[in-house]
Amino acid sequence: MLLELAIENYAVADRLRLRFHSGLNLLTGETGSGKSLVVDALALLFGGRASGDMVRSGEERARISGRFTVPPSEALVSLLEDAGLETEDGELLVEREILSNGKSRAYAASRPVTLALLKDLAPLLGDIHGQHDQQLLFSPTSQLQMLDAFANTREVAADIRAKFRALRAIDAELANLQTNEQEKLRLLDLWQFQRNEIENVAPVLGEDIALEDERRVQQNLGRVTDAANLAFAALYESPESALAQVRIAMKKLDELSRIDSALAPVSQMLDAAKITLQEASYTLRDYLSRIEDNPGRLEEIETRLAAIDRLKRKYGGTLEEVLAFYGKVQSDIAGLETADERVAELETDRARASDEYQRLTAQLTAKRQTAAAALSRRVEAELKPLAMDRTVFEVRVSPADWSERGADAVEFLVSPNVGEAPRPLEKVASGGELSRIALALKTCFVESARLAPVDGVRTLVFDEVDAGISGRAAEGVGRRLKKLAAANQVLCVTHLAQIACFADHHYVVQKLESGGRTVARVDELAPEGRTREVGRLLSGEQLTPEAIKNAEQLLKAAAQD
Repeated sequence: MLLELAIENYAVADRLRLRFHSGLNLLTGETGSGKSLVVDALALLFGGRASGDMVRSGEERARISGRFTVPPSEALVSLLEDAGLETEDGELLVEREILSNGKSRAYAASRPVTLALLKDLAPLLGDIHGQHDQQLLFSPTSQLQMLDAFANTREVAADIRAKFRALRAIDAELANLQTNEQEKLRLLDLWQFQRNEIENVAPVLGEDIALEDERRVQQNLGRVTDAANLAFAALYESPESALAQVRIAMKKLDELSRIDSALAPVSQMLDAAKITLQEASYTLRDYLSRIEDNPGRLEEIETRLAAIDRLKRKYGGTLEEVLAFYGKVQSDIAGLETADERVAELETDRARASDEYQRLTAQLTAKRQTAAAALSRRVEAELKPLAMDRTVFEVRVSPADWSERGADAVEFLVSPNVGEAPRPLEKVASGGELSRIALALKTCFVESARLAPVDGVRTLVFDEVDAGISGRAAEGVGRRLKKLAAANQVLCVTHLAQIACFADHHYVVQKLESGGRTVARVDELAPEGRTREVGRLLSGEQLTPEAIKNAEQLLKAAAQD
């Protein structure tokens, strides 16, 4: 549930802080007063698209923050834990900052988060229904999604999606294997040439690095030999070598240690140095014995490196990549040579996967047909108090091509007039009728969710749900919103008194001038102010005593329901 919404430098709002309550929260105001400001700000907290045009003129950034109570929803708790977010006293702070250059930042629990996380949080915290959502009712995909949500087909739908993707993967491999014979022969010739070219060189991993090291030695053989001989002489061979000098020093220390035993450790240290010098000398001697003055060896190395470099240029930047390419070519050749056997295997796999897909889609179709009949009845029942008591609403499920969503097409049909056959929504329903159908569907979905494990109170937002209606239909919409508000927090923007009179909490939105600039102001109304606002909705700009009296009667009647 939304406890508090703070808006700073957003559109015509410089600084607003609104506290909302459980039940039905209504926002009214004159045309152009900015009633939808609250809804638009809340949409940003739910991951909506941001724009630099939203920032109040002359300001660098706009900021929206919402404080929500966290419902006892396993999905929400799991989502927060996975994101490393912690609530404070059962509340969650969600924030959005929009810069004048159009960039935006998102925060949850005072930590930076992605917009994707806000979008994942949104359905668990609330739901916004506006005129755009009514247009979605025309979309076959949206209608299918709504029916599936009502039928709770998540598990079987996930299995069908996985099975369909497996079928597509099998089809793709089959198509690849069943290319024409000429193309297969061309590929086989190419792969065999590539394999042979690499096998003729027969490179070994790391060989190029070793050869480059050896090339440097061969290119500098004279310098290397001279330096190694000088080093060997200095360490071991010459009379003045380091090893000879250490031996002399050790002999003298042995004589001294017989006089003063404190020098014995020094002799031991030199003994270790002698061993090290000997090992270094032997290593140099072995190195010198391996060095050969072989003019042909450098040419061999250059030739070998050139062959390896040609492979690198054609098949990869490194020898490791060349060998990986060789492994793939071998696999491709083997696959092509055994293509007929693989095709037979895949055709068997496809037949098995198709049977499983058909079994699953039959289950899904049965669930959808059962849910379609139930949803049709529920929507018709919800439409009766909305001045559409004789409307026929039908959710039709018909066969369709195989897809990730199964093998069904779903269509919402309506007949608002007696004696007419149900037809698609976009061909029959007026704007007012569409608003009421949308509200009826929303009510059905909310009530069906209450049959599932309790997820706690959510915030349901309705923007201009009363478009195109008035009179008895408007009163019916108000009653439906009131019914929804019994188990959910409802925020609704309206311009009709017949709906506003059902509010548990009434807010009025105004545009005022302050400091030479227009600012938006939102006030929660006391009973007296509420009566005057309902009267204004009834009479327009000129508030008359008759309008006040009618407002009092409307409010009294609504309170008695």
